[in-house]
Amino acid sequence: MSINIIDPANLVYAKPELMNDADMHYCPGCSHGVVHKLIAEVIDELNIREITIGIAPVGCAVFAYNYLDIDWQEAAHGRAPALATAAKRLNPSKMVFTYQGDGDLAAIGTAETIHAANRGENIAIIFINNGIYGMTGGQMAPTTLPQMKTSTSPNGRDTYETGYPLKILDLLAQLQGVCLATRQSVHTAASVKKAKRMIKLAFENSMANKGTSIVEIVSTCSAGWKMTPAGANDWMVENMFPAYPLGDIKNI
Repeated sequence: MSINIIDPANLVYAKPELMNDADMHYCPGCSHGVVHKLIAEVIDELNIREITIGIAPVGCAVFAYNYLDIDWQEAAHGRAPALATAAKRLNPSKMVFTYQGDGDLAAIGTAETIHAANRGENIAIIFINNGIYGMTGGQMAPTTLPQMKTSTSPNGRDTYETGYPLKILDLLAQLQGVCLATRQSVHTAASVKKAKRMIKLAFENSMANKGTSIVEIVSTCSAGWKMTPAGANDWMVENMFPAYPLGDIKNI
């Protein structure tokens, strides 16, 4: 029996050079791994590996530094935009980005996010919105939808008691310091291509000192939502997208 060995040079897709050979810790169907790959591809294509600084969050993506071979700093919960501000101001020639979930960015980190964006800090913010605290037990987040069940809202989110979902990208888009506020997803091949283009634009904006760029990725959390990966994708399209419609809110 003969074994056909595929020449890596003939593959349609090759692993980005700066991605480490580390086993992913994310759950099956999680959007984080796809977004990590897109960031790696963009950094490779822009040839900015040596000048890029990533700010790691607290939450599911806390180990982002395990996967991308660039300079990283880890921030306290919610403080990534503040740390990114310092990194960029001290090293203005660097490309600085944060990578944050909705609990990190839109809850404990709301103040840091809004004020960094209002100042127009020349950073890029990659924002993963799956409507839940994925890592710490599936609790309700600021982005949780009305009547959406979580571990702390087992009967569904009651807006009378807890308010409405926080559409923080829409708020940030109103700030003069923000040059890009776009909402994307990675659930289809076409959406992955669009998300990559917007991540690339956000990084280019940072290097051009145009102000703050925010790329929100509406994502799934199959474990937290207690669904299969395919079921989570369907639920996201049917429920998350109407609440968080995809597209550019601001692009100047």
